Amino acid sequence: MVNSPILQMFARSPFKPMQEHIVKAQASAAELIPFFEAVIAHDWDAATACQHRIAELENEADDMKRDIRQRLPASLFLPVPRTDLLDLLRMQDKIANRAKDIAGLMLGRQMTVPESIQPELLNLLNTALMAIEQAVLALNELDELLNAGFRGHEVDIVERLITELDQLEHKADEHERQLRSSLFAVERELYPIDVMFLYQIIQWVGDLANRAQQVGNRLQLLLAR
Repeated sequence: MVNSPILQMFARSPFKPMQEHIVKAQASAAELIPFFEAVIAHDWDAATACQHRIAELENEADDMKRDIRQRLPASLFLPVPRTDLLDLLRMQDKIANRAKDIAGLMLGRQMTVPESIQPELLNLLNTALMAIEQAVLALNELDELLNAGFRGHEVDIVERLITELDQLEHKADEHERQLRSSLFAVERELYPIDVMFLYQIIQWVGDLANRAQQVGNRLQLLLAR
């Protein structure tokens, strides 16, 4: 058990495996930027390469998730309930899963994004990625929070980061609503089946921000305990 890499990480920091996992999930989502650029340019070779990277990173995140679940014994001392930590892990993993969903659908259908909504779609994606980055920053504060005994100035820092995360998620919601309106304005010019899948992609990109916010919500629960 001592030789377990996961337990060694927990020995250095009770949150280190969680922090490394969310960074992997973030990396998967970040690959959507070059992926979207390739889709907009109709460069399906580049889009395929990006989708493969996203899938590989998502698979690596899944492997990390399983390793943490299997190798983290209930008897190992943790400053927070084990169930809460595993619930947080599940929320983090959903970020990578959704990134894989987005790339898989768009590549599989070789989707065309109407030129009139391309800037708004990229704006929504960038805001969602900012929300994920904010979740990573908040999670990285947990070591300092532990050292401070989950009280004092460190609590204020994490609460501020979570508040900023909530604001980014709200901003993503606003972008999503505006983007839906823009698509509605041109949907009669498109094939109905294409419109249906475009609405699905818009929702899924917005989900990235929602899932980042859910990570923040789980962190708040840890603070409350």
